[in-house]
Amino acid sequence: MLESLIGTPLLYNALAALVKFAIASVAIGAALSALDIQAADLLTDMGLTPEKMRIVLSDAVDWALPHFMLGAMVIVPIWLVLFLLKPPGINK
Repeated sequence: MLESLIGTPLLYNALAALVKFAIASVAIGAALSALDIQAADLLTDMGLTPEKMRIVLSDAVDWALPHFMLGAMVIVPIWLVLFLLKPPGINK
């Protein structure tokens, strides 16, 4: 039933994988928390700090966002033209 609401099997499979990943992450996080293991402790063991991770992630977003926007400015109009020129009745 959920597959028919979402549309394509590929999207259904991707969402199912995302839900499984989220459930597994919460379960493992709860187990590690019960063992008194914190994310900051794991980062410290790897030679990182939470602040350094924030800086690395911020730098990654700062690099990726302009490239994403530039690509989208090309891809979206092409997709829109192709979508509008598609003959009626073709679903794929």
